[in-house]
Amino acid sequence: MAQEAGKAHVRTRAVALRYDEAIAPAPVVTAAGRGEVAERILALAREHGIAIREDPDLVALLAQLDVGQIVPSELYPVIAEVLSYVYRLRGYVAGEAAR
Repeated sequence: MAQEAGKAHVRTRAVALRYDEAIAPAPVVTAAGRGEVAERILALAREHGIAIREDPDLVALLAQLDVGQIVPSELYPVIAEVLSYVYRLRGYVAGEAAR
């Protein structure tokens, strides 16, 4: 995404997470990138019906992690908010198995 002429060019950033408690105890970074790579991550998420949440501050923190790295415990509270957002979008109810 570009700003008005004469202003700095702003590059899109994206980080993808996967949470499967059978695989890891916390979400894992599965993809990260800027510019065209970020646009491709977002396009793939849209194609597969994966929820997207815009949070530039969180993306900046997560982008510091390596792909395959588990999200550190310091970020659990904000990641819990993201998971809650996703679950609400999908209509999950507490106590029910994931659909």
